Amino acid sequence: MKLLKYIVIFLVINFGALAIGTWLMDNGPQTAWYQNLNKAPWTPPGWVFGAAWSTIMVCFSIYMAFLYQAKPSNKVVALFGVQFFLNVIWNYIFFNQHQVGLGLAAIVLLTLLLATFLVSYYKTLHAKSLLILPYLIWLCVATSLNAYILIYN
Repeated sequence: MKLLKYIVIFLVINFGALAIGTWLMDNGPQTAWYQNLNKAPWTPPGWVFGAAWSTIMVCFSIYMAFLYQAKPSNKVVALFGVQFFLNVIWNYIFFNQHQVGLGLAAIVLLTLLLATFLVSYYKTLHAKSLLILPYLIWLCVATSLNAYILIYN
């Protein structure tokens, strides 16, 4: 029962992060600035982003619930908090402020942080660590998209 409670809490927080990030991007993907950028040939269609982030946040919420149940520590909470901040702020930096280089720095930090989760807690969660892989893989793709925009614009 405790695990279910943690899953619900992390779902609320993670989908809250998505909502805040969407609000902060201020219609970013539909703006003329973004539409006129040279984007990577592997940039997925817009609908993929919503589907991907929904799947990612469900998996990451379950991962965090398992992790917090196994290791309810200040370190886990702090790492999660930094992840939340970097995830949300990237939208504002990139889409709202058009700071592509700073956005790339933020998303690289976020990717490294997710890799830290995977490596640091693998011995604790074993196969459950697979739940973090969709997030990590998506961040690698998103980082490449951000880098392409930085280089070719």
